[in-house]
Amino acid sequence: MIKYSKLREKLKVDSLNANSEDLAFFTHYLHNHKNGVSKSYEKKAKEYFQVINENLDIICEPEIQAMLPIKWDIPFPSSETPDFTFIDLFAGIGGFRIPLQELGGNCVFSSEFNYHAQRAYELNFGEFPFGDITKINIDIVPKHDILCAGFPCQPFSISGKMKGFEDTRGTLIYHVFKIIEKHEPQVVFLENVKHLVYHDNKRTLATIIQHLEELGYIVSKKVLNASDFGLPQNRERIIIIGHKKTKFDFSKIKKKSKSSLKNFLDKDNNFEYLEESYTILEDQKVQVSGLVFAGYRNKTIRKAGVRPGTEHLSRVHKQPNRIYSTEGVHPALPSQESSGRFWIWHENKVRKLTIQECYRIMGFPQDFKLLNNKAELYKQIGNSVAIPMIKSVTEQIKIQLLKKEI
Repeated sequence: MIKYSKLREKLKVDSLNANSEDLAFFTHYLHNHKNGVSKSYEKKAKEYFQVINENLDIICEPEIQAMLPIKWDIPFPSSETPDFTFIDLFAGIGGFRIPLQELGGNCVFSSEFNYHAQRAYELNFGEFPFGDITKINIDIVPKHDILCAGFPCQPFSISGKMKGFEDTRGTLIYHVFKIIEKHEPQVVFLENVKHLVYHDNKRTLATIIQHLEELGYIVSKKVLNASDFGLPQNRERIIIIGHKKTKFDFSKIKKKSKSSLKNFLDKDNNFEYLEESYTILEDQKVQVSGLVFAGYRNKTIRKAGVRPGTEHLSRVHKQPNRIYSTEGVHPALPSQESSGRFWIWHENKVRKLTIQECYRIMGFPQDFKLLNNKAELYKQIGNSVAIPMIKSVTEQIKIQLLKKEI
């Protein structure tokens, strides 16, 4: 039995550039060779293998079947006895895949546009995601029970023409609708930023729900906060669930008590302390969100039209100027951040969160492998999902909509 680590070494995955789609077909086939899903990937996987086989010295036989089954020596192998299937669209680094696999799911298709995220995904799951969803032939997407998509929010409007989901043509969600229309998964599981609720005077969310209903789904939605699922992060996200027959009941989702950031910090690391001037407030009050505003860097960032004494305080897009106490939770890690400017007040010092701490407060397991430079790592974690929250929602999806025991 061949280890995947040995195979990826021979394939020179770490230096892969041009053949990423070939590797997507190949790795998807390896994962699904025992089930009917494999026919979606078999032809191109075998063609790819024939091309690279002469460079592999791990087997003598020319057929791909000679390698199977693969020994998956990866951090997060698929369940050996899955009881439902799912696809992972806009997969990022696998924030959906980890909890769904833990709950017995088998991922039969993954797609992610960003090459650095694709590489991180492959390193942890042994599967290279397909790329740009707008260029994917949806005929290769297999049937599945749950469609997962943490889709980007793009502007669109129904413009009163009532053309069904064709109104969203040109947006990324349109391609999700096309997959839903073709494969009719039992469950649609969507995640997005809280702002989607208000985007374009609430028309964007209304359009998404309308199109799901036109495709035959009963839709439920709710804004959930990662801090209600044991993570010390004030990260609010809208969850949208669609099912053909049943309305999902969000009230049955199990939550956990809030945790303080201090309980998630590294005991020892190469910490980066703030060396410039800063101010720490004597009266640090706990906000309703669980945030404890401790102070700010003494760097004037606003001059015109501000109240006296607030020159150092930042608006949303200048959040890195603020300092938060580890007695509370942390603000949501932003997707636009590439420098890790997350300053915390801990043990009477101001320092940055380490990249390991950022992944921890998103719920990623300790054995998740980090790849690329720090700028990419910060972007990846800021674009990800809160794993315990996704897991809690999926637990109820299994019980309520798939009628399976946990």
